[in-house]
This record gives sequence, C-alpha cells and structure tokens, in this order.
Amino acid sequence: MLLGATLAHGAQCTVATNSVAFGAYDTFAVSAADSTGSVAVTCDVAASYSLAIGAGGSGTFSREMASGENRLAYGLFTDATRSAVWGDGTGATARVNGSGLGATHIVYGRVPARQNVRAGSYADALVATVDF
Repeated sequence: MLLGATLAHGAQCTVATNSVAFGAYDTFAVSAADSTGSVAVTCDVAASYSLAIGAGGSGTFSREMASGENRLAYGLFTDATRSAVWGDGTGATARVNGSGLGATHIVYGRVPARQNVRAGSYADALVATVDF
C-alpha cells in the first residue's frame, strides 16, 4: 500500500495511490511475479515536483513484504524493464519527476521467482512523498 500527501510552495497537491497487488505467489514458478500500481499527483497550480517512495517495513530498498515473522522479497521500479529501483534518490535508487498540474505515475513491481516462503498473506506499507 502506498500513502502520502504534502504541500508545496503556494501549491496544494494530493496523492492518490493504487496498490501493487501481486496475487497468489507460486514458490515453484520459474518466472518472477510482476504487477503494477500507480501514484497520481494532482496540484491546484502548475508545479515541478519529484516523487519518492519510501523503503517500507524492511527499512531498506531491498524491500520485503511480511506475513508475521515470514518475509517475501519484492521490488518497485520506475520503468517497465524493472531496472531502476524506485526509492528516495539515495544510493542506487531513483525518483520520478513531474510537472504541471500533476500526472499518474506507474509503479512497476516484481517478486523474484523461487522464494521458499510459508503460505500467508504478505503485505508492506510504503509512503509516497512529493517534493517541490
């Protein structure tokens, strides 16, 4: 789940999200499980902004979903090839830039194949931050 909203210099913006939902994970699948979500930024006046997505419960951008004590690794990316990790711009992570009255940005998710995990409902909570 992605959450967040912030105020800009003279602009008020809102952030609406659609979660990246992977569905049922097959530990025996040979291919990664991919999915998408979105972050929509809407401002009342035109503005340039930068959109970051926090690390979540793992505290690092090697993200993990949790089901009790169990963990399932996953990643969020800025591009369809899933090569640029969406983060806060530190380390090897990228932010997404936008301008104008806002836009909808696609979040590309991937759960790597062949993770030996217990059955359960896995989730993580993230914060989307808009900086002006």
